[in-house]
Amino acid sequence: MMTQPNSAERAFERFLFASRWLMAPMYLGLVVALGMLSIVFLRELYQYIPQMLDMKSEDVILVVLTLIDLTLAGNLLLIVLFSGYENFVSKFDFDAGADRPDWMGKVDFSGLKMKLIASIVAISAIDLLKWFMSVEEVTDMAQMDRRFFWLVVIHLTFVLSGVLMALMDYLAAKSDKH
Repeated sequence: MMTQPNSAERAFERFLFASRWLMAPMYLGLVVALGMLSIVFLRELYQYIPQMLDMKSEDVILVVLTLIDLTLAGNLLLIVLFSGYENFVSKFDFDAGADRPDWMGKVDFSGLKMKLIASIVAISAIDLLKWFMSVEEVTDMAQMDRRFFWLVVIHLTFVLSGVLMALMDYLAAKSDKH
C-alpha cells in the first residue's frame, strides 16, 4: 500500500530539487573560463603571427600544437558546460535549430565522463608531443629524463583511467541491476 507524502515531505523534496540551481553560478564561471581561454588563444596567435615568416617548421608545429591544445580545452569546457547544465540543472528551453550540436541533450553523465577523459588524454598527448618536438633545446639531461618520465607516466595514467572508466561503464550497462 502506497502512502501519500505529507506536506512537509513534499516541501522538503521541492527544496532539494530547487537546490540544483546552486550550480548555475558555477556554469557562469565556466563561461568566464572559456572567455579566458579565448583571450589566451588570441594572445598566442597575436604573439606568433609577426614571427610566422621567420619560423622554422618545428616551431610552427609547436605553435599549432599549442593552439590545438587550447582549442581542445575550450571544447572540453563547452561539453562540461552544456552537458552538465542539461543533466543536472535544467534543459535548454530554446530552439537553436540547425546550430544545435548533435550531442547536446544526448550526453548523459557516463558519456560526459568519457568525453572528459578523452579530451584530457588528447591534451596530455599534445603536451607530450610538444615536449618531444622541443627536446633538442634541453641542456640538462637529468632534468630531461625526469621530465620525460613524468610526462609519460601522467599520460599513461590518463589513458589507463580512460580505459578503466570505459570498462566500468560497459560492465554497468551489461549488469541486470543498472
